[in-house]
Amino acid sequence: MLTVLLAGLRERWASFLGGFVALALGVGTLVTMGLGLSATFQAPERSPQRFAASPVVVQGQDRLTLDVRRGPGTAAVEQRLDRPQPVDGRVLRELRARWTVTTAGGPDAVGVDAPAAEVRALVGGRARVLTGEARTQADPDPERDARALVALSALLGTSGGVTAFVSVFVVASTFAFAVALRRREFGLLRTAGATPGQVRRLLLAEAAALGVLASAAGCGLGALGAPLLARTLVDGGLAPAWFTIGGAAWPFHAAFWTGVGVALAGAVAASRRAGKVGPTAALREADVDAGALPLGRAVLGTGLLVAGLGLLVWTCATDPSALLKRKTYTTLPMLLISGVALLSPLLVRPVARLLRARGAVGTLVRENSAAAVRRTAAVAAPVLVTVALAGTLFGSAASVTRAKETEARERTAAQYVASGEDLRPVTAPPGAVLSATGATSVFVRDGDAAVVKYGARTVADPAAFAELARLPVTAGDLRDLDDRSIVVNEEFERRRVGETVEVWRADGSGPVRLRVVAVLALGTGDNGPYVTRANAPGAALDRIDARGGGAATARALEASGGNVLVAPPELRTAGNPRNRLGMVLVLGIALVYTVIGLANTLLMATSVRGAELASLRLAGATRTQILRVVTGEAALAVAIGTLLGLAVTAIVLAALGAGLAALSAPVALVLPWPVVGAAAGVCAAVAVAASGVSAWRLTR
Repeated sequence: MLTVLLAGLRERWASFLGGFVALALGVGTLVTMGLGLSATFQAPERSPQRFAASPVVVQGQDRLTLDVRRGPGTAAVEQRLDRPQPVDGRVLRELRARWTVTTAGGPDAVGVDAPAAEVRALVGGRARVLTGEARTQADPDPERDARALVALSALLGTSGGVTAFVSVFVVASTFAFAVALRRREFGLLRTAGATPGQVRRLLLAEAAALGVLASAAGCGLGALGAPLLARTLVDGGLAPAWFTIGGAAWPFHAAFWTGVGVALAGAVAASRRAGKVGPTAALREADVDAGALPLGRAVLGTGLLVAGLGLLVWTCATDPSALLKRKTYTTLPMLLISGVALLSPLLVRPVARLLRARGAVGTLVRENSAAAVRRTAAVAAPVLVTVALAGTLFGSAASVTRAKETEARERTAAQYVASGEDLRPVTAPPGAVLSATGATSVFVRDGDAAVVKYGARTVADPAAFAELARLPVTAGDLRDLDDRSIVVNEEFERRRVGETVEVWRADGSGPVRLRVVAVLALGTGDNGPYVTRANAPGAALDRIDARGGGAATARALEASGGNVLVAPPELRTAGNPRNRLGMVLVLGIALVYTVIGLANTLLMATSVRGAELASLRLAGATRTQILRVVTGEAALAVAIGTLLGLAVTAIVLAALGAGLAALSAPVALVLPWPVVGAAAGVCAAVAVAASGVSAWRLTR
């Protein structure tokens, strides 16, 4: 068998080249993403900035600690406050009486030039005592590095998952199509006395050899690509400036064995079909099997399709807000894509028959595509992956952004909106109504076992707010908001008008009992809760809505120091450029694999059609006509893949629309035609070029 294996690899190296390149790039990408992930596990140690000269820092409490029920007993849970509390005045006086105390930038922390043990003994539990690197917790926004790494980790994990999915898809399709083209060879082996088990072992051995070689090459590519990835992430704003990728070993091991496993997994199903080839039946059949869909593939495809649809329906019914998240609309469509791709041979023939081209070339394109189901489906499948990912990723993101924009315009009756950090209060001109609001947070118990932090808004003037706000109120009245009440949304456990909610404020003070005066629909996630400034200590104004007063109002808002917009036309929700760059990265990976898969499949498929094309020449077809037939078949297969990808996109966007409707948010679905068109155009160009070059060589 070793002799047969080596001879086969030597003779068919060209047909293995596409799978080798795809697998090597997949392993290389996994190594690069793994190295990036390993670098996000821990932020680098940073030197203290605010109190660099103080050996000890005393900081006000920055966490809210509450007891919750855990089984038969209780346990303490912590929630981080928006900003630390001021250092207790009595503690500050005691510190100053004994040591030199340094203040810097606010009352939340002081530096102390004293032994840490003595400071801890004096302070006790009344404040936090920080030493060494922990002093960075008193710096401005100490969690920024951790937040950046969490977002980066999610991006790299998603990209790695897409890489694994697409590489399995391409490699499995390559092996399956290669088996279909080698039926005559397997028939000859069976005629020569080879058993089905030997045929299966031959294919698995080829896959193992391909997997080992490609994985080794991929590890080398990954090591070279890691520094490039780090620079790209930093330049694109996806990673902080200090981010670097280290030399961890586990990504190489994980990627190498994943590559070998992918190659073997892609060959398993193909090897089973190869083992079933009979000596005489294989010699009677054509090179490409146009038979019915195998039962195993039909069952698996149906299961994945039903699972994908079921998860979409389940998510829409139980947690529609999850459909608005990038993680959901990146990963969930993969089930649908896999299911539709596996069932694509059932759809090829009826779709191909829809072609109503005139003339001999059009007839041949239609009939050849409908007859060679495996070949057409093998070309359409990678196109389906790319078009579906382009449509679902960019379509979902654009639809969510459009819904947020529409909601932002519908939520206010203002003529002008000023926004910015720490706006200065302004006086309303005669005849004008001004409503100033700012960001804050509230903490609420969710049953007995959890404490939930809600991002909230603080209202400076409840009467003006009620006059200008057009929030999706499902119960109650915004005009009833005062210092003893709260406006909640449908996420709250206690959300009936008149009920009392126990709330801890943004600085951890409380609890205070506030009466629910209005309930809001969830929308896209920015609807409430709302409290007055009495229940939002330390909150700064960041938005002023205004109506009436003419040009004097616009001049007054300009004095606030914010960016003044004419509402509602100019209100926009800017899409996150980091998220867009991440989606471009994911789509780029899929597009590279699609190009490889298309080129490899069409080169293999066309290379074995020498006798067929020669027959056409003998029948009177010109070389140009033959090229038009071959490239037309490739273009038709790409069109079929594009239609299937658009069908998956339509299903996902429909589910997103249903989720937005369930959240009482504006339904504004967007199909990204430029992105989808570009992806389909690249696929068509590669398919036509690969098939045309191969056919040109055969017809010389």
